[in-house]
Amino acid sequence: MSQKNVDPITLSVVRGVLETTQREMTLALEKTARSSVFNLAHDYSTALFNHTPEMILQGQDIPIHLGSLIPAMKAVDGFFDGDINEGDLILHNDPDYAGSHIIDTCMYYPVFYEGELVFWTVCKGHLTDIGGPVPAGYNPEAKEIFAEGLRIPPIKIWDRGEPRNDILNMLLTNMRARRDQEGDFNALIGACQVGARNLTALLDKYGKETVQDCIEVLLDMANKHMDSLIAKVPDGTYSGTAVLEDAGHGFGDFDITATVTIKGESCHIEIESPPQIPYFINSYEGNSYSGVYLGLMMFAQLPPPYNEGLYRNVTVDMGPRGTLCNAKPPAPHANCTTTPMETLTDAVRLAFEQAAPDKVSASWGHANGCNIAGWDTRHDEEYVTMVLASIISGAGATASQDGWHVRGPECCFGALTSGDIEMLEHSYPIIIHRYSMMTDSGGAGKFRGGSGACWEVEPLDQPMTLVTFGEGRRIPAMGAGGAKSTMIAPKVGRLEVTRNGQTEVITDNVIETINPGERAANKNPGGGGFGNPFERDPRKVVEDIRNGLVSIEGAKLDYGVIIADAEALTVDEAATAKARSAA
Repeated sequence: MSQKNVDPITLSVVRGVLETTQREMTLALEKTARSSVFNLAHDYSTALFNHTPEMILQGQDIPIHLGSLIPAMKAVDGFFDGDINEGDLILHNDPDYAGSHIIDTCMYYPVFYEGELVFWTVCKGHLTDIGGPVPAGYNPEAKEIFAEGLRIPPIKIWDRGEPRNDILNMLLTNMRARRDQEGDFNALIGACQVGARNLTALLDKYGKETVQDCIEVLLDMANKHMDSLIAKVPDGTYSGTAVLEDAGHGFGDFDITATVTIKGESCHIEIESPPQIPYFINSYEGNSYSGVYLGLMMFAQLPPPYNEGLYRNVTVDMGPRGTLCNAKPPAPHANCTTTPMETLTDAVRLAFEQAAPDKVSASWGHANGCNIAGWDTRHDEEYVTMVLASIISGAGATASQDGWHVRGPECCFGALTSGDIEMLEHSYPIIIHRYSMMTDSGGAGKFRGGSGACWEVEPLDQPMTLVTFGEGRRIPAMGAGGAKSTMIAPKVGRLEVTRNGQTEVITDNVIETINPGERAANKNPGGGGFGNPFERDPRKVVEDIRNGLVSIEGAKLDYGVIIADAEALTVDEAATAKARSAA
């Protein structure tokens, strides 16, 4: 740990410049990107690294991106060891080089100052397509990674400032909706350059030595925050297990177990998961770091700065290679950033909560989404997109408040936005009939879980391919503190396809063709509740009924609140007391 004597004013200014640089990078992505996944949903993340490379600042972006950036940056730096030059720009998405999944494509830009490598600016974003047999990259029928899309190991797309147009053309030629992918590539490149410009100006003003001293202090500050938290947890070994449901692979449900060992200020996290399977929910090691770190941070709830110093005394064992959370080629994996990452996160969080029950909180709803693709006759071109609005679920409740509505899923932790419905209808040949919260979707508790969302779509004039991914369609989000739901069906995800007046409910990951005149409604789970639902104030239950969050039947079954008059919403206090006392 460093003992740098840094002037506090200078430290504050340097920290502010770093944070502003990261925010400016994300704004550059939003304002210049082509696809709705970037410019509406904000499915991207940015970070700054020093030359070591050690993450010196992570954006408050997408958790599924940020944890994996730490090992990915080291893998990329190691691959080009001794061959990193000013003006290089490196592209990468391969999970076997610590990437998350191949749809999340990352760019790494080395920042030189006076001929010396000082920083890296890094941007990662979810491309709407990465090639392969199924539009948008999620292929529930894939038995190996080669059936999912284009694997890109670390590769230079700029060499000493000269764009490698032959490589870029080869990559983009293998992707659907090339215009969107090329626009998003350019946005990632521009954001990296914005970051480099600001960092160079910072070095010009304060000098390399002063800036590096400030960064070391910030790394130490984060380290002290985490060490202080861990030191308050009693020494011992704690375990948490979460269930990953079978969403169509046929192998049954799986347990993922996290074992946390605390000793002084050190923390060791060991993950146990079943052998990898020929289905797209395997997670390679880099992606699994995101799940572990999110579970830790949900428990820790530490103040900034957020950098790699947080994890100096945290070690992780993902289990043997070839397992669900430490997969190896050729395991298919495209769904891994939601499934099994959210289950892995729950397992880690549960283990920490065994150590400190006073910090318990409920789980957020898991991702249960869809991608769409087809032909846009308005522009005579193919379209393809991941519908981020379709994975918006509810947040978990805490010991002091209800969960937030339509803020999830857990893997994104509120960082995604769904975008304006009108913009989505403008961008793609679709009609969105419904985008709303759902009655009874929030987990029951003294504090209720947040509501999930329904996203219902119909293609305009051409058939539309719809691909579903995720889980949480049978097992609702976990409650905490004695929370329990009686009505399960409204609290889990499902796809409802309406054809010829008949509605089919689908709970597996599938590839469907939706024709004009047909509708697909994707319904997401809500968040888990906290505490005994029979302790919820009946007046709050009535307010939830009035707001459409809880039905009269739900009030009775989940909360033991009996409504005497459905129009006036008056409570039968005697019947309510009897129902609650009988439980």
